[in-house]
Amino acid sequence: MNVQAADVTSFAPPMLRRLEDTGLQMVMMRDILLKTVFRKNVEQASAIAEAICLPMPLTQTLIDMLREMGLMQAMGTLHATSSSEMGYQLTDAGKARALDALSQSEYYGAMPVPLEAYKEQTRRQSVKNVRITREALQASMGHLILPDGMIDQLGPAVSSGRSVLMYGPPGNGKSSIAEGIRAALGDTIYVPRAIAYAGQVITLFDPIVHTPVATPETEGSGLRRHSARFDTRYIMCQRPTVMTGGELMLSMLDLNYNKTSRTYQASLQLKSTGGVFIVDDLGRQEEPPQALINRWIVPMEVGYDILTLQSGEKFEVPFDTLVVFSTNFHPNDLFDGAALRRIFFKVKIDGPTQEQFLKIFAMVARKKKVPLDEASLLHLLKTKYPTIDNNYANYHAPFLLDQIIAICEFEGIPYQMRPDLLDRAWENLFVKQEMIAH
Repeated sequence: MNVQAADVTSFAPPMLRRLEDTGLQMVMMRDILLKTVFRKNVEQASAIAEAICLPMPLTQTLIDMLREMGLMQAMGTLHATSSSEMGYQLTDAGKARALDALSQSEYYGAMPVPLEAYKEQTRRQSVKNVRITREALQASMGHLILPDGMIDQLGPAVSSGRSVLMYGPPGNGKSSIAEGIRAALGDTIYVPRAIAYAGQVITLFDPIVHTPVATPETEGSGLRRHSARFDTRYIMCQRPTVMTGGELMLSMLDLNYNKTSRTYQASLQLKSTGGVFIVDDLGRQEEPPQALINRWIVPMEVGYDILTLQSGEKFEVPFDTLVVFSTNFHPNDLFDGAALRRIFFKVKIDGPTQEQFLKIFAMVARKKKVPLDEASLLHLLKTKYPTIDNNYANYHAPFLLDQIIAICEFEGIPYQMRPDLLDRAWENLFVKQEMIAH
């Protein structure tokens, strides 16, 4: 049975009740709070708590400790009739300490989650724990006309959380199927805004990759947010999807260090934890396919990845990702036998049959509001497709219909399907092989 969002509380990171529960050194929490107040110019305890993503009582405890150290001071005394909060500001010593901390790292804002705590959270919400039913997978791909038996092949692959290689001729929906796999996962996980290791902070939450899910705690007043029933250093999100294509470089799979700000950003692999990493158009990258797959072999087998800090220190991070490779090349042309053995599922995506092509054509025509014409379809099947050995592809229908629409709009006539319009559209489907004089 598929894990639903309502069940996500069963693996929610427990809410913080003491500063010790953060798992962070007091020096790190001190410096992050000082840098945050300095950079964001927040004064009230509730605003500071929201900025550093700690509960209000813990934030107040930190503020009181910094006041005792002479790094912060109160800006005024509340009266019994006053409804406003006490304001705080950095002392000269606090500003000096904040500037010194910023010279070491520009990171400020949310308190990070220790790496070990994040590993434990990853185990609780592992993508391998998701059990996808046939119905859920079919529903996520309901907009696709799939070859017979495709769900039988994809189901075990997705449900196991193991790597998948989809290959076959171009334009037959491999990318759309990969997106359907992501949609089938369906539930939510908790993503930390940042993680901490060896005194370094690595930002992990990425709004491009992670889609937050509204909860009662993340809506409404700041007071409600501070009373969340889980560790607010995390954000509840849909299971993430990272999709890359020809732009993928090996460097994207390692930590990104900004020398100017002296801060780290998580690798694409780390951002995809708990979700799907889709490598589209494998074989079109500058990096050789064998080099890319070699980078994944160990993480896929052992469940963890090795990252490196600027100091050269290496450390383990979770690798809990369903990796989906999609290529127009034959696998034997891309990888050696050892690499192929390590890709657990290999699924060939062939072009549609004539019957499936007609279903796709009718569905796309209906969507684009182009009336079907029997004579035109017969002309297409009997005259045009025999010239390419009746090799049908999923992308042909939307391509031809978009061409017809463009012609009709240019000619100033209603959308319609005619043999002569299909002939004009067909000319743009393929480029005639000929010598060009230079």
